[in-house]
Amino acid sequence: MSRVVTSDMISSAIKIHRRLGPGLLESAYEACLAYELGRLGRKVERQRAVPLFYEEVKLDCGFRADLVVDGTVVVELKCKETLHPVDEAQLLSHLRLLNLPIGLLINFHVLVLKDGIKRMVNNYVEAAELPDNVPKIAEFSRSF
Repeated sequence: MSRVVTSDMISSAIKIHRRLGPGLLESAYEACLAYELGRLGRKVERQRAVPLFYEEVKLDCGFRADLVVDGTVVVELKCKETLHPVDEAQLLSHLRLLNLPIGLLINFHVLVLKDGIKRMVNNYVEAAELPDNVPKIAEFSRSF
């Protein structure tokens, strides 16, 4: 199911990028992507709050996911020259805090959009919880 959702998202993002090109604000691409996905019948939440629980306390830190689609995929949009490891860490944190399986990091500030898309999977497990014979890998990601 997630593959179909991310495929729709990537196709919509490419369509938007072909029409508008790079150089706009992140909020413009967010609005366009939400519109396109809504036209495809996808449930889209914009600027969804990302709760942070520390011990038994829910903290309001103002974290927001740009888009959550069909309640299963988090989308973080960027408009910058180069993505940095902190951008990936942000998406992985949102996936973990929202307990969602799939995320897309989309950077619209590229000439060819496929060069700006990264799909990430949340399979975060605390290293202390893993058996000794399991490699301590906390994330998996794939670039397109």
